[in-house]
Amino acid sequence: MQRLRRMINNSDSDDSEDETYVVRRPRWIKERNNYFYDYDDEDFRIRFRLSKAAAHNLLIKIEDHLEFISERNQSISPINQLLATLRFYATNNSQLTIGDFSGLSTPTAHRIIHRVSAAIASLNHEYIKFPNTQQEIRQNQREFYGIARFPRVIGAMDCTHVRISSPGGDQAELFRNRKGYFSINVQTICNANLEIIDIVARWPGSAHDSTIFNNCCRKAKFEAGDYGEGILLVDGGYAATSYSMPPLENPGTAVEQLYNESQIRTRNAVERSYGVWKQRFPILALGLRVKLDKALVIIIATAVLHNILRQRGETVPPDDPALILPAPWEALLQNGQISCERSSTPQRSRARELLINNHFRNLI
Repeated sequence: MQRLRRMINNSDSDDSEDETYVVRRPRWIKERNNYFYDYDDEDFRIRFRLSKAAAHNLLIKIEDHLEFISERNQSISPINQLLATLRFYATNNSQLTIGDFSGLSTPTAHRIIHRVSAAIASLNHEYIKFPNTQQEIRQNQREFYGIARFPRVIGAMDCTHVRISSPGGDQAELFRNRKGYFSINVQTICNANLEIIDIVARWPGSAHDSTIFNNCCRKAKFEAGDYGEGILLVDGGYAATSYSMPPLENPGTAVEQLYNESQIRTRNAVERSYGVWKQRFPILALGLRVKLDKALVIIIATAVLHNILRQRGETVPPDDPALILPAPWEALLQNGQISCERSSTPQRSRARELLINNHFRNLI
């Protein structure tokens, strides 16, 4: 009996020695810098892709969506939430890096980025508007006519691919485009000022451009005659209809060549809008490493910001030194189906302009 007691006691003592105690990590409150005042306006534009005045005006519009009900647990101010999100758009860094930059934990940075993106995207009906009144339609037609004398144009339409991570699941391969990577095929219509007036951002990368247009509400409104004799300029991937005009495939006569010249120069607005949009917010060119539903919200949010900044007349700032590009901008834009505008001498441009003016003068 005594021997059994000694064995039990020895067993208890061994268990107590092997028992480990988990020490909880101390809470770490990171220091949050006030970048709005630390940087001058130029450094601020480089790092956050818009000026201080534009950031302040945007904050006024979405501040109610970002306020916390109390100051408990060092709650994050709306301006810090906005700047963390803008930094994410500007660099496409991981949320851990964004959290370190803004003084946030990684889970908090994740929640804030999507919270702010949803707040900005909620402004889309205010800033992404297709012309509906006769006055707005005529204004768009006059501005497009001033480019290369192409009449009755109210918008230039095309699609661009925004790279995403594989969404997973049985339908993942639908998002693999013809270039071999996963993407969302985004259709936009822009005006002559490179502002996005219509956007469809819900189709997988494998969807053809014409399929997206055939299933959008804008086509139904054109067919119903809501825009009168207004037309859209499109590329060769779309069908020619009474309201959409692509370039001629093999122009033979001088008149056909003039038509193509005017059509291409006028439609170039939508190509340029993609370049401006993606260079201001490199996250669109480098790829979205978030869930699919969050990626759609970010695309809409950056489109809203693009229009706000175009209306303010703000130019695209220089690249951030912290931005790491895997390839030159020309290659990134080409992979996103953005063609560069062909350069020409001033003499040739002037000669073409005179020919186009003479040909289209009687069509208005």
